[in-house]
Amino acid sequence: MSHLVRSTLWLGFFGAILASWWVMYSMSMDMDLDLLGRPGEMGARMAAMDPRMPMYMPMANFGPLFWMWAIMMAAMMLPTLVPTLRCYEDLMVSADGTRAGWLGVILGYFIVWVGFAAVITSVQLGLLFGGVIDMLGIAKTNVFAGLLLLAVGTFQFSRAKEICHGVCHSPISYFLGHWKTGLFGGLRMGLGLGAFCVGCCWGFMALGFVGGVMSLAWMGLATLFMVLEKLPQIGHAVTKPMGAILVVAGLAVLAWPYIGGL
Repeated sequence: MSHLVRSTLWLGFFGAILASWWVMYSMSMDMDLDLLGRPGEMGARMAAMDPRMPMYMPMANFGPLFWMWAIMMAAMMLPTLVPTLRCYEDLMVSADGTRAGWLGVILGYFIVWVGFAAVITSVQLGLLFGGVIDMLGIAKTNVFAGLLLLAVGTFQFSRAKEICHGVCHSPISYFLGHWKTGLFGGLRMGLGLGAFCVGCCWGFMALGFVGGVMSLAWMGLATLFMVLEKLPQIGHAVTKPMGAILVVAGLAVLAWPYIGGL
């Protein structure tokens, strides 16, 4: 019976991830966007819309935009939780962890990321109404895109990144220092792990404003990197090289208007 419960919960977990990706894909098709987030005829009209016009525009309203970001958090961040959940399962053998606690960890983690979805929704609306990005969440200027790439790349070398990544990379240390039993114990640990995860990965969410928040290619690459960054075997080896790549990319984007015509 315990094996059946475990299998069912894991299938449900991966099913939620697949469903989230399907919803994002369906939204992208409905908005006439390709996998790179580039708009077709309808998408181009949507991107050119002025959010201050007196008409209802879903991507310029908090509710629909927050829903999109919440689904995106599930699609991108739940896969990165797999090593943490496997670690919790290991402790179920040596400690008094339970399947209820396992579910609590997922719930707490997702609650934090839904909170982050509300924050980044507000940021996107501010950038949209400020004329910095278009309706599809794509930066309108090389300056903003380049500076954002530089900021995220530089953060990869920071002490804050090192601390947050340390917890995400080795969740067993966090579990041993904050171990709580049962559903609510798992929930408390999930909230803490989620907070460190936001501190570690917020920059890759923000980079959606460079390539377009509806770009499935960006979502896939960012998810792949964040999963690799949390793997015990290679996590520490990829953080700073990615920072260097982003810094170089930021400098290239800033310089492009000056060298592109040469």
